[in-house]
Amino acid sequence: MVSVVLNENPRPTFKNAQYGFELADKPIEPPKSNQALVKMQGVAFNHRDVWIMKGFYPLPIIPGSVLGSDGVAIVKEGKNKGQRVLICPGIGWDKDPKGPESDYYILGLLPAIGTFTDQVAVDEADLAPCPEHLSTAEAAALPLSGLTAFRALFDKGQAKKGDNVLITGIGGGVAVYALQFAVAAGINAYVSSSSAEKIEFAKKLGAKGGINYKDPKCIDDLKEQLNGGRIAAVIDGAGGPIYAELPKVLESGARMVNYGQTSDKSGKTMTTTDSGGIMFTMIHVFGNYDLRGSTMGSRREFHEMVAFVNEHKIKPLVSKVWKGLTEQNVDEALDYMANGHQQGKLVIEL
Repeated sequence: MVSVVLNENPRPTFKNAQYGFELADKPIEPPKSNQALVKMQGVAFNHRDVWIMKGFYPLPIIPGSVLGSDGVAIVKEGKNKGQRVLICPGIGWDKDPKGPESDYYILGLLPAIGTFTDQVAVDEADLAPCPEHLSTAEAAALPLSGLTAFRALFDKGQAKKGDNVLITGIGGGVAVYALQFAVAAGINAYVSSSSAEKIEFAKKLGAKGGINYKDPKCIDDLKEQLNGGRIAAVIDGAGGPIYAELPKVLESGARMVNYGQTSDKSGKTMTTTDSGGIMFTMIHVFGNYDLRGSTMGSRREFHEMVAFVNEHKIKPLVSKVWKGLTEQNVDEALDYMANGHQQGKLVIEL
């Protein structure tokens, strides 16, 4: 089978890379008794793929890994042969709402499987029936970002109908899903971006308003838009200085949920010496605000997220689709994502 395999030879087309990839013909691992063999139909990219290539990913980067965390497939061998399925993007976390019960791995780095391949054996429990209203590209785009957004918004953010929430960095995959989920659940969503175009795009999706985070007075702007309302939860993938200003708009006991810190460009967010991170002061303490970390989600949350998407007929936003798992297509998709051109997910259909 053809797979996209991580190596230590940076691609000449990818700037500042420490790693590269190659297309390799790898043998198919026969499925175990609790597994199904699936044939991939579509795969999607995440910012994580870019961070791996740049050597910024904070967990071990292991050459020889098959890349890719997202995918939709057809069961080729297993209990539900012929069924179209989505693959849970993580292993080692069954249902505990606090966190993984054992060592947790995200697909796309060893010892986990990767989805950028023709066929792969997957635990039956990690497969969910794909909602019929989704196209191949839409389905491929859902798992990782959808799961991250679902846990951050509902389980960690505890957002409910009628709440006001702030979703930062709209345009990114997780943020867009958080917006779509919030709108579907009757939550009043406000967004942030440095792009007026992306804010207007979010409003068309149902956002109540938006702010430009590069404006020093953006939180004052949000306060005006809230018109006396307060923010119950912040769903944030950036970190950075905005946290110092958030108390101006938060309700007592508000939840600040952080699933990433893209504002730190050093690639050192896991260290204790970098200048990035999040400001949490006595002002936040006095407000009884909760700062909550959120990483992807459990198998239970994955199945709940897919059911939510099916119930509300949510359609993932796809920015660009390539045909065929080729070196050129992978190069182009990585470059496209690294330069921030997308307003939705990037997908390769096989």
